[in-house]
Amino acid sequence: MNQTRKKSSSDGETKPQTSFVDKFLRGSKLRSSKAESKSENNDLKTIDVQHSDETRNTATLDTDTHLTTEMELESSLEKNEQFLQKLGEKAVDKCLDLNNCRLSTADVREMGEALKALPELEELNLSWNSKVGGNLPLMLQKFQEGSKIQTLELVDCALTSEDGVFMGQLLPMLQSLEVLDLSINRNIGGSLNSIAQGLKCTSNLKVLKLQSCGLSQKSVKGLDAAFRYLGELRKLDLSCNKELGGGFEDSPVQLATLGRLEVLDLHQCSLTTGDVLSLTQVIPLLSSLQELDLSANKNVGSSSENLLSRLRFLPVLKSLLINSCALERETFTALAEASIHLSALEVFSLSWNKCVGGNLKLLLETLKLSTSLQVLRLSSCSLVTEDVALLVSAIQTGHLTKLRKLDLSYNDSICDEGWAIFCQNVWLLKELTELDISLRPSTFRDCGQWFRHLLCAVTKLPEITEVGMKRWILSASQEEELEHFDQHQSSSIHFDHGGFQ
Repeated sequence: MNQTRKKSSSDGETKPQTSFVDKFLRGSKLRSSKAESKSENNDLKTIDVQHSDETRNTATLDTDTHLTTEMELESSLEKNEQFLQKLGEKAVDKCLDLNNCRLSTADVREMGEALKALPELEELNLSWNSKVGGNLPLMLQKFQEGSKIQTLELVDCALTSEDGVFMGQLLPMLQSLEVLDLSINRNIGGSLNSIAQGLKCTSNLKVLKLQSCGLSQKSVKGLDAAFRYLGELRKLDLSCNKELGGGFEDSPVQLATLGRLEVLDLHQCSLTTGDVLSLTQVIPLLSSLQELDLSANKNVGSSSENLLSRLRFLPVLKSLLINSCALERETFTALAEASIHLSALEVFSLSWNKCVGGNLKLLLETLKLSTSLQVLRLSSCSLVTEDVALLVSAIQTGHLTKLRKLDLSYNDSICDEGWAIFCQNVWLLKELTELDISLRPSTFRDCGQWFRHLLCAVTKLPEITEVGMKRWILSASQEEELEHFDQHQSSSIHFDHGGFQ
């Protein structure tokens, strides 16, 4: 039977649109249990056909006794049949991914009944569907206490403040919840107190993401009060909440109770001097921390000597991102001294901190001791030729052997001699996959003779796939060399030059 219905679009044009049930069956990425054998599936299909016939007969008999039209009843039963045909009576469906499915308002309304057909559901992803906003209570009201939901993702769903209040009321019913992602829903910031109250009842929560949710100084204080109930939390993302600044002031900060926290993301949160002072007391207590992102917080660079020096107490830290923190000489020195103790460090990003230029020698010991370092980002750090020479010395002495990604872009002060020394030795980084030496957008320079050394080095790097060198201008002979290289290379290596003029 035709399952296509017509719906008026936003511009008034009438277009055929697939119903939610059809979309659910064909494109929702619903994953059923893989334990069912082929013979069992065949048996289920036979049962479904028999059940369908019985249902149609029942529908005919009930038409005379109910006040619904034959068409409405048939449509309702047909939807149930389709669910049975898709799921099978014994199927256990645990994951429903409707991420970016362009759900219509009608689709969203049908979800309330559709979820009843999935009592074993553990993972639900409705992200990037704007029609979810304002309809969350209708969609999720079927969740009862004892629900098996473990993962709930509602990223960029245009959630309203009312949706946030409902979420706060719903959370106590989701005792199995381990992952909650409400990121990029700016209008729920005003209802964070309600959500925070609900979070106090989710003791199994392991991941909480509230990126770009309009958190204010007041609301983050309410959220902080809930942390003491979240002893299992492993990942906390509060990034890109520019009104958050000041929320961690005036200790005690309950963030310190998250003893199992492995990932803390506070980038672009307008942290105040008071916040940095509080974090100085808190972060050393997070001994399980593996990833820390403090990027784009200017006060980290001007008032955080103590904070950065205390990073030495994070023995398992693997990723440290402090881009665009306006580091000063004193804070960079404190960071360099602490980084010597970060033997597990794999990702280290200092991009957009101008004070690094001319002072990379402070990190030399760290570079020599970082046997696990895989990603080093020094973009727009005002590096000079001396800095590159120091980096090369670390490479020549057999260090940085695990390095896979190296970003030296936007460092226009490095002269041709510096690039030549670097290109003659970069081949020693045998595991390198990505290299970026691009110039800043406002700068164009002729490629020196070092380009030939770079091509030669690339042929000796078995893992390399990407070389960024935007805005470097090649001569006619160099263009021929690159063309010849492209024609004869055995592996796929992309030179991202953006076109040479």
